[in-house]
Amino acid sequence: MAKAKAAAKTVKNGKLPKAKFQEYKKILIDERDRLSSDISHLKDDHLQKSQKEMTGELSGYSIHMADMSSDDYDRGVALGIFTQEQEILYLIEEALKRMDEGTFGICEVCDKPISAKRLEAVPYATLCLPCQSEQEKKKKA
Repeated sequence: MAKAKAAAKTVKNGKLPKAKFQEYKKILIDERDRLSSDISHLKDDHLQKSQKEMTGELSGYSIHMADMSSDDYDRGVALGIFTQEQEILYLIEEALKRMDEGTFGICEVCDKPISAKRLEAVPYATLCLPCQSEQEKKKKA
């Protein structure tokens, strides 16, 4: 009985209380702004510069092979981070759209409310924990 009351406080008919909704929206917007800034810096510092521009060398021939390898590695790491942050940014934008549509906090598979603990950990989550676990099991198989 106490569990049902706690769940009712968190989610009513699939809708979050207004204060909690606004809290998640602020978290998502802040994270979107932070990621946008990070992505912009990654592009400027690593992805839009040539090898010569990154090293400050006048000629590509004077760059030592080890330096080139290190620069390529750094560029690869930056590209990986860029890709991951782009994916999260997309998920945040989708979460904000779901807020506008009134479907935020509802699992896309089973249509049940996503727990408050899960939304606090991953505010752009689209699946409840059981459905997410099931999806991960299918990917491993």
